Amino acid sequence: MAASQHSQLAIVPTPRAPQAEQNLEPPMSVKEAAKFLGVSPQTVYLWVERKQIPHLRVMGRNIRFLKSDLEPFRASFRQEMVNV
Repeated sequence: MAASQHSQLAIVPTPRAPQAEQNLEPPMSVKEAAKFLGVSPQTVYLWVERKQIPHLRVMGRNIRFLKSDLEPFRASFRQEMVNV
C-alpha cells in the first residue's frame, strides 16, 4: 500500500509558470532595445530612470530588456506619436 501512495506522488505533474517560457528568450542590451524602439540609447536610459519602460536589472547595474515586454511598449509609444 505504501508503494501505491508513493507512485501517485510521482505521477503528479508540476505546473509550469507562464513566465518560465518568457525567461527562455535572450535579454536585449540597452543598445539593442534602442535600435528595436527606434530611439537613442540615451532615451532608453532616461525611460529606465523614469520607470517608463519595462526592464530588468542584472547584477545590480546592468539593464536588460525582454522583447516580449518591449513589443507592447513600442506599440503604445507609436500610437502616442500618431495621435500628436
